[in-house]
Order: sequence, then C-alpha cells, then structure tokens
Amino acid sequence: MQRRDFLTLSGLSLGGLMVPSFFGTAIAVEQLQSTLDIGLKKRLADAALAAAKQSGATYCDVRIGRYLRQFVITREDKVQNVVNTESTGVGIRVIVNGAWGFAATNQLSSQSVAQAAQQAAAIARANSRTQTAPVQLAATPGVGEVSWRTPIKKNAMEVPLKEKVDLLLGVNASAINAGADFVNSMLFLVNEQKYFASTDGSYIDQDVHRIWAPMTVTAIDKASGKFRTRDGLSSPMGLGYEYLDGAASGKVLTPNGVTNYGMSYDMQEDAIAAARQARAKLSAPSVKPGKYDLVLDPSHTWLTIHESIGHPLELDRVLGYEANYAGTSFATLDKREQRFQYGSDRVTVFADKTQPGSLGAVAYDDEGVKTKRWDLIAGGKLVDYQTIRDQAHILGKSESDGCCYADSWSSVQFQRMANVSLAAGKDKLSVADMIKDVEDGIYIIGDGSFSIDQQRYNAQFGGQLFYEIKKGEITRQIEDVAYQIRTPEFWNACAAICDESDYRLGGSFFDGKGQPGQVSAVSHGSSTARFNGINVINTARSLG
Repeated sequence: MQRRDFLTLSGLSLGGLMVPSFFGTAIAVEQLQSTLDIGLKKRLADAALAAAKQSGATYCDVRIGRYLRQFVITREDKVQNVVNTESTGVGIRVIVNGAWGFAATNQLSSQSVAQAAQQAAAIARANSRTQTAPVQLAATPGVGEVSWRTPIKKNAMEVPLKEKVDLLLGVNASAINAGADFVNSMLFLVNEQKYFASTDGSYIDQDVHRIWAPMTVTAIDKASGKFRTRDGLSSPMGLGYEYLDGAASGKVLTPNGVTNYGMSYDMQEDAIAAARQARAKLSAPSVKPGKYDLVLDPSHTWLTIHESIGHPLELDRVLGYEANYAGTSFATLDKREQRFQYGSDRVTVFADKTQPGSLGAVAYDDEGVKTKRWDLIAGGKLVDYQTIRDQAHILGKSESDGCCYADSWSSVQFQRMANVSLAAGKDKLSVADMIKDVEDGIYIIGDGSFSIDQQRYNAQFGGQLFYEIKKGEITRQIEDVAYQIRTPEFWNACAAICDESDYRLGGSFFDGKGQPGQVSAVSHGSSTARFNGINVINTARSLG
C-alpha cells in the first residue's frame, strides 16, 4: 500500500467525521443506486455552452459529475466504519482570448450553470492579460450523443451492506483462525457518473465503476514483541462486485505454492495464506546484502512501473510544469529525440486507457478525446510521452493521447497517467522456467514501501513476500529485502519476461498529483520479469 493511500485510509478508519472533503457529503446507502436524468444533464450542458459563447469563449467544455463512494472498514470482529458519500455538481472550462478559465457550481439549475460559465469566462479574460502565449488546443472531433459503461456483471452499489460486512468479518475470522493476531479488511467502491459536453459537438455520458478489497494481516511473536505483516494480494480493479467471486480462472499459482490473483479475487483464501505467511516471516532469515537476479511478480512490478516509467513519462513533469509528489523527470525531450535506451530490447511499455478491467478504462477522457493504446518505450527505446490537448503541439502531434482527468466536478481536469504496462514476452516462458535459469536470486511477490528522488531516477522498493533462489530452485522464505535502482540501469537489466498467460494487473486506487492535490486510479500490467545483477540491501541492518 502506498503512503498516500495509507494516509487516506487512516483518516477513514477513525470515524465518519474524518471523511476527506473531496469525497463529498454523507448519504444514506439507498442513494448509492440513484442516477441523474440524462435529459437534465443535457439541458444544463446546453445552458452552460450557450452562456460561455455569449461571454466570448472560443471553446467551452462542461463536466456534470455525480461521484458515489462506499467504504466499509473492519478490524477483527468489529466494523470500524461505513462511509457512503455523494458529490454532485458542474465544472465549466473555457478559453477566452487564448487563456483558460474555470468555475464550478453544485447548483443544478440552468441559471446557476450559466452564471458559472460567465464566471469562468471572466477568469479566462483576466488570465489572458498576463499570459505570454495563447492556448493551442489540438483538434478533436465531436461525437454527438454517445454513452459508455464499465462492463460490469454485478453493480457493487446494489449489493446489500450486510453481505459486504459478513464477507469482511468472515475474512477476518479466517485470518485469526489461521494464526493472525490482528487483521484489518476493507472494501472501497466507487461509481463515477460523468457527463461531458463541449463546443466541439460532443455529449458523452459515462458510468465508471471501480473496486478494491485491501487487507493487512499481522502476526506477533509474543515472547520478543516482534511482529510482521502481510498485505492482501488483491489489485484495485475497474470491475464490479463479481471481482470478489473467487473464480478459479482468476487464480495464478506460483512455483512455490503462493496463490496470486488476476481478474477475480478470493479474499478469504488470501486471508488464510496471509496469516500463515506473516507467521512464517517471524522466523525467516534476514537477507544477505549484495547483487542478485530478481524475479518480480506482477503484484510487485506494477509499483516499479508506476514510479519509474509512468510518472516520469507524463509530459507535464518532463516540461517542469508539474513538480508535486516526487518532482519532475529525468526523461527530458532530448532523450525522445535521441531514442534514449530506457531499457533492454525486451522492454516495450505501452499506455492504454481502453484495457478491460483496468482502473483507468474509459471510452473518452475528460476533454472528450477518444481513448487509445500507444507505445511509450519500444524495444527499450524511449519513443513517446503522455499528452493532453493543450500539450500535443509541443511534441508535434496533431491529437491528444486522451489522458486528461479530474477527480471531481469541482476540480479542473489536467494531465494524468494512463494505464502504463510492460508488454508480455513474445516467446513462451513460464515462471518456473524463468526461475530454472537463476543461479543466485530473489523472487518478490507483492508491493511494499518505496522511495524515489525528485527526478524519478534513483529509487528503492520493498515487497510483501521474498523467496531465495539458489541454482534454479526456490529454497526458502527470507525477510528484510529492498532493492535499489537507477531507472535506466534497472530497465536495461531486464533479461526475460514471461509470456501473455502470466499477464496481470496491479494498480493504485488513490494516485496523488497536482497542487491543490487530486487523486486518480490507474492500473499497470505485466508478466513476471527477471532483472539481473540488482543491488539488494537489508532493511533491518543497523548502522549504529
């Protein structure tokens, strides 16, 4: 779990009064199933577009959003919190005299949205007096009236609260019975009902669903006071409640018997395994620092992709426009021109806002741009970045990549990370066959703590489970592992990637960026990958 996720969740667990303000206001559980009338949304959009044009805007887009969230938080045999929130309103963005302006309102009347449009135009006009160059907006075709919905099988908002509570308390009981001393389990459910309209001629209605079922299991050695934890191996997903069905087709068994998960998750099974593995950590030997070949499971690799490729290839960081949440980027524009060797020739990394089951999957972004897949790194070489409409001209592009997003109707949309993933290997290769070729290595499963510098160049990553590999065999569980990287050296050390049959998604439910801060949800896929000669440190070693 990332630090920014932990801080958000810690606040939620303390009680209803600690709900972050951007989540909205508390509502009754029954209201989670309601929607806004499509006719009302179009009337409001037309009122805003007309008012913006009358106020001198050469471009206007309107986002009418209803954001619904439910969080169920438990510990052992107790429910700590149930949070149901709603946030509904209209955000209006305009260009006047070549400058942006933005305003928002939570009043769903034609008069209120017209006034907000006029305010946005006034702000844009004021901004134009100090702007040195006009906004250059890449063209995007109007698509008329269209709709899209996350292809879910079971709407999580319609599942009775009792069923969710029973699931979590049953999970906790299973973990305790399997040897855990403490266990926290949670359900986070999100439904974004988003309507976009623009002067380009688009009226886009989208219904986006996401789910996450995190947990942390703790085992304690009561004699020494030493404790170890193991987080759940679920991934946040762009799916419905069917994700928690625990279907056999969604399970992946590693060569050493650890069960990982793909498009389905068995939370109770994982809780039992987590309790036993946390207990085993207490007696696992500590790693000897040195150079190792690392075999990284997709449940781990997603975070390394996120921090060392996803963020540094956001064009606003590259240009220095964005420096919040760990800085700008070492991957400057000259490196794209030079086809910088970002990784080995096995490394192809792509961005994709259409990937089924992913957190970032939508049909259109928050600028009305149709989403797509494109390469960022091809055969190890840096070939592209992630751009939005007012950035495309900087790279000589004629269109946006469709990765603009706002976390609320009241927030202005800006460039956010697409789903960024490591392509699977082209040749048939299983995890077991990959490990056979490792003389001295470590197999890492699950994500852990991390740190990264202000250029996304130097970083350190931990994990959940660590297994020693000797002469092609997994020998024993070990502890206190973290590896250090310089981004291009690490990706150039990629020696093998398993094939498509091992490909799975991980991701971040609350990825932070911007000032004022916004959160987005983004997935990162990969197959198990091998990296040779990586520096491993012992996190338990004391220098004092």
